[in-house]
Amino acid sequence: MKLTGKVAIVTGAASGLGRAIAEKFLSEGARVAIADIRGAAEAAASLGPNALGVPMDVTDEKQVDEGIARVVERFSGVDVLVSNAGVQIISPLVDLAFSDWKRMLAIHLDGAFLTTRACLRRMYAQGRGGSIIYMGSVHSKEASPLKAPYVTAKHGLIGLAKLVAKEGAAHGVRANVICPGFVRTPLVEKQIPEQARDLGITEQEVIKSVMLKNTVDGEFTTLNDVAELALFFAAFPSNALTGQSLIVSHGWHMQ
Repeated sequence: MKLTGKVAIVTGAASGLGRAIAEKFLSEGARVAIADIRGAAEAAASLGPNALGVPMDVTDEKQVDEGIARVVERFSGVDVLVSNAGVQIISPLVDLAFSDWKRMLAIHLDGAFLTTRACLRRMYAQGRGGSIIYMGSVHSKEASPLKAPYVTAKHGLIGLAKLVAKEGAAHGVRANVICPGFVRTPLVEKQIPEQARDLGITEQEVIKSVMLKNTVDGEFTTLNDVAELALFFAAFPSNALTGQSLIVSHGWHMQ
């Protein structure tokens, strides 16, 4: 039970990667806030008494600050933030609407900033340290066509994590980035037909020749692969790894 007594907030946790991480944390003894723009209460209810549903649009400063305050009041603090909320838009750069660019950066970067700021204020005041974990991507390290705002935002999270690692060190707060390859979540499922359309190939070719082409085994990264890494970072006992990002991609990208 690596997280016994810890309180975690996971954004975008009603489904997909966030849900898998929340389940992993709960199984390791944490109390977990399921923060999501929709479905938070229902997801929390299905996860048991140690889960709290918090409706939250991570781009809304008031909702973020009030949501974090609610978690702190209910669970007496916060020890781990997993900034996971995200969306994807597939488009050639020349056709990308400015409104879609701004929406993507708002969710991924503004949301990470607002939730980080709210949690850091609590962590500093508590004086017991903490862990900030950002959900990056292999696209935090590498670019792919048709994903300009996503690639830009995911690169930005690495910079934010390094800054938080430097500023948070004096307070015992660590920061890390998880960089998954393709995980078969609803977000990725939606991309398959979109990329097939934009690239003029079949959906199976998208999977084989685009998404999994550079893996060592032709396999998707699993929800559990990512959840295990989140647990590793959340439970790590020192600052030795702070500011670092780790790729979990079946060899899709190696550093």
